[in-house]
Order: sequence, then structure tokens, then C-alpha cells
Amino acid sequence: MRPLHIALAALVAAVWGLNFVVIEIGLGHFPPLLFSALRFLVAALPAVFLVGRPKVAWKWIIGVGLALGVAKFGLLFVGMDQGMPAGLSSLVLQVQAVFTVLFAAVALGERPGRVRMLGMAVALAGIGVAAVDEGAGGPVLAFVLVIAAAACWGVSNVLTRKAAPSDPLNFMVWVSTVPVLPLLGLSLLFEGWDRDAEALAALEWSGVGSIVYVAWVATVLGFGAWGFLLRHHPASSVAPFTLLVPVFGMSSAALLLDESVSPLRWCAAALLVGGVALTSLAGVRRTRAVPEAPVVRPERV
Repeated sequence: MRPLHIALAALVAAVWGLNFVVIEIGLGHFPPLLFSALRFLVAALPAVFLVGRPKVAWKWIIGVGLALGVAKFGLLFVGMDQGMPAGLSSLVLQVQAVFTVLFAAVALGERPGRVRMLGMAVALAGIGVAAVDEGAGGPVLAFVLVIAAAACWGVSNVLTRKAAPSDPLNFMVWVSTVPVLPLLGLSLLFEGWDRDAEALAALEWSGVGSIVYVAWVATVLGFGAWGFLLRHHPASSVAPFTLLVPVFGMSSAALLLDESVSPLRWCAAALLVGGVALTSLAGVRRTRAVPEAPVVRPERV
């Protein structure tokens, strides 16, 4: 990769890592389901009028929109609202790589090799260490919600693989149109009209900024840059940069939110990142050796 493209990949990872801090700030202004709905509304408009018509079947757009937008982000935002730290969320969410391999084995018949199995075992050990660390002083339910969000991300990865969109940015913009109404409905049902109206009436610039960042910077621009890199370089060169996301996420949370990082959490980070690296990169090497349908990388948080 050219130095400029390496810098761009690292920048995207930093944007996605910082996104967890911005989500934490946004949750101080909005109920979690309303915040998630606004995120997708702003990501979809006006971009949906600029990217052209959908280039894949609607069943894939709706499926990914529900799995990724409603389930994954809904659970993530609720989990963080319930007390899951931003830095730890950026780390734990990476276990989606393990869920993706498991779901792909069931739905697509992809059998993980020994290296992938080892990677999954190491990553799950990291989740266990993180659970022990969080269980000692943090809300266990919030931790479980983020794990569930990672599982839903794995489902959306498999659906995206099946869809195989030729234009990832077009695909994600149209996917962003799907979660808006379901999330608004869930927000009215569980968070209430009064709470939603109060949050919107008390809107401040920091709240607006958080929506713009998660919608345009992290979603539209971040994913657009990632798609550009994948069009110009092999996935084996680009994919490893996603391992920097929890590094940026944990460090920015420590710097900006004063989140402490215990030695046990650093141990969990090393195990999880190492396990995800083995799980992901083993698959990439096998893909290069045996040509198959192109792998489309889904949106990162």
C-alpha cells in the first residue's frame, strides 16, 4: 500500500475508534434508541438521493438494515446507555469476527480451519477475561447487550456476504434507510414520547455534533474511504487495520472520558485482538489461495 493509503486506513480506524466516545457523548443528550434512529436518518438523508438506485435486491437491504441497524446498533447504544464503558465496548464488539465465522459455517457452509478455530478460542478467552473484569465492578447486563450486538453484527456480515454489493457505499446508504422507522417506533414504545420530545426540545450543539459525527463522519465518509481502499488493495492488506479500532477506542476513552484501563482489561484486549487477528487473517489467506466470491467489509462503528 502507498504511504498515503496507509495513512488513510489508519485515519479511518481512528475515526471508528473515536466514534465510541462520541456515542457516549450523544447518549448524554438522547435516549439510546432515538439517538440510533437519528443517526441513520442523518446518514440516509440526503445521501440516498445522491448515490443512485439500489444495486442489490431489497431483501438484502432490509435484512442487513434490520440486523445491523436495528438489532446491532440498538443493542449497542442501549448497552452503553446502561453503563458499558466506551473503550470496553469498542473492544468487546470485535468478537463479531467469531460470530461471523460461526454463522458463516451454518449458513454458507464455510468450515473454519485449525488456525481460525485457535483464533476463536483465543478471542473467546479474551471475552472471558473482560467479563471477569467488568463483572467485578460494572453492569453485567450492559456487557451482555454488547455481546448480543456483536452477534447481530455477525448476522449482518453473513447477509452482506450473500448480497455481495458491487458498490458498498450505495449499499450502506440504502441500508441506513431501513432502521429509521423501526427504531423510532421502539423508542416511542420503550422510551416514551415525553422523553423523546424533551431530548429534542433541549437540543444543544454538542448533541447535533454527535449525530453528525456518527452519521456522516463515521458512517458515510468512513465507509466511503474504506470502500475506496478495498477497491485499490487486496482485503488482506486493508483488513488488519480494523484491529486498530479498539486501540483507538480504548485510548480515546481513557484520554477524553477518563476511563480507567485495568491490567486485566489490557490482558483481555491482547487476547481478543490477537484472537480476532488469527480468525480474520487466516480466512483472508485462504481466500487468496482459493478464489471465491468477493468479501465485502460491512460498516464499522
